[in-house]
Amino acid sequence: METSAEGAKAPEKQNGALVIGASSVGTMFEWYDFFLYGSLVANINMHFYSGVNETTGYILALATFAAGFIVRPFGALAFGRIGDIVGRKNTFLVTMIIMGIATFLVGLLPGADFFENMGAGMGVIAPILLVLLRVLQGLAIGGEYGGAATYIAEHAPPNRRGFFTSWIQITATIGLFISLLVILGIRSLMSTEDFNAWGWRIPFLLSAFLLVISVWIRVQLNESPVFLKMKEEAATSKAPLSEAFGNWKNVKWVLIALFGCVMGQAVIWYTGTFYGLTYMKQTLRMDPAQADTLVAVSLLIGTPFYIFFGWLSDKIGRRNLILAGLLIPVLTYFPLFHMLTQSANPALYAAVDTSPVIVRADPAACSLQFDPVGKNKFDTQSCDVAKALLSKSGVSYNAEDVPPGTPAEIQIGGQAYPAPAVEAMDPAARATAIAAYNTQVSEALKAAGYPASADKDLVNAGMVVALLFFTQLCTAMVYGPMAAMLVELFPARVRYTSMSLPYHIGNGWFGGLLPTIAFAIVASTGNIYAGIWYPVIIAGITFVIALFFLPETYKRNIKHGEGFDDGKGSY
Repeated sequence: METSAEGAKAPEKQNGALVIGASSVGTMFEWYDFFLYGSLVANINMHFYSGVNETTGYILALATFAAGFIVRPFGALAFGRIGDIVGRKNTFLVTMIIMGIATFLVGLLPGADFFENMGAGMGVIAPILLVLLRVLQGLAIGGEYGGAATYIAEHAPPNRRGFFTSWIQITATIGLFISLLVILGIRSLMSTEDFNAWGWRIPFLLSAFLLVISVWIRVQLNESPVFLKMKEEAATSKAPLSEAFGNWKNVKWVLIALFGCVMGQAVIWYTGTFYGLTYMKQTLRMDPAQADTLVAVSLLIGTPFYIFFGWLSDKIGRRNLILAGLLIPVLTYFPLFHMLTQSANPALYAAVDTSPVIVRADPAACSLQFDPVGKNKFDTQSCDVAKALLSKSGVSYNAEDVPPGTPAEIQIGGQAYPAPAVEAMDPAARATAIAAYNTQVSEALKAAGYPASADKDLVNAGMVVALLFFTQLCTAMVYGPMAAMLVELFPARVRYTSMSLPYHIGNGWFGGLLPTIAFAIVASTGNIYAGIWYPVIIAGITFVIALFFLPETYKRNIKHGEGFDDGKGSY
């Protein structure tokens, strides 16, 4: 038995390296499973949303990706409750098994065409089943993080909690990194056609192998010493949900954790990883393999800083690091994404500057370029025809209102291209007119310097990596110390439940929905940078709340029965 600095004898602990390694590796594989979908969203779109227009299909594929995030808080509640009653170890072991099985099944799931061959209208079964599997993944990951972070923190020496738990913080980044490496490796072994047809399934199927390894590693662990002590004293909570969320003293910290910490961290993390990746692929039209490679390199360089800032938070505190990590992106994201466009697709950046595109149309005759039903082809109004073409081409434009009844037109560098008056055409004539118009405008865009895709040889790879690394650095300042802070905000009896809910609402809803919301904003406004307003506003709000309400926690006692301190008296 050892005596801790917090003043009492603690139950015998396992080796710290084993605790960190076993917990982190299992969580890393779980994030690998979860993020495969986001890395392969374009392929998912091809096979499961092939019956809608390209822009809507892409957003619906992102929305399916977001479905896993939407249900994460419900997984946090369900598994958090179990973890506070039954124990940390077995709970996050179960979540890992659910995640592995669901991911493996995504790799086996037939696409929409398979079901459509079974009968007209049956194609909808494919996306429905895909959403259900994403829901299972979301529920599983909702129960994983809180258990792993709590488990490690309750093993850590008091003055090293930030360092110990920062290893959990890098698991999401490493999981994404490994998923990108696996995808790149498989892409290199086959043609693009084969990868798009069936090769994209292989990373999902590999989850079966990773699941076996993860379960074997996790089985080696013992239960948390803090939980064992509570269990021996019959002090575990019998009703964690009501104790955590029916008590204002605890609810107050749940709200502060969510709105004064996690909400901003989530949008910063997802902007620097998934939104940055999809922005380069979808908007800047970069080669997918090149974009994956540059993101992977930035993750490799940036990941150690999560551990560094976790370690630093043990020395100087967590609060100021989190505040800095929230404020810097608010001040820098817009110029950063302009620089990213210039570095990744210099021809597109130059064309926007020398030959700006304007859509002149009656706003009342324009639709939002997003159809959640998935059947709008945006081909019955001249304004929609013009905007759909530009959205599909990834071309940024400004809108200019004209009087009602005025035909819509696209202006490229001052030259006008009136859209066909499709409102009065039959379907056949409409299709012919739209095809001719798309060809005319596409040729005009090409002549004005707008590239169909980014030239791989002109990409400033070093600058792209540096910009992406900068986003990782900001994320690390917030995310590195965050697990320790969340653990330190709540008492041991309801810690798993209390910290899991704000974490997964923040990352599941505010962060996970970011790619969908940002691209919907871009599609509706025509401005490729407009989606950045979402993370900038959310991070700014979080900074203000944190500045006034987020306490410093790094010297708190987190053990049960030894006077856990919430900053305003123990309970």
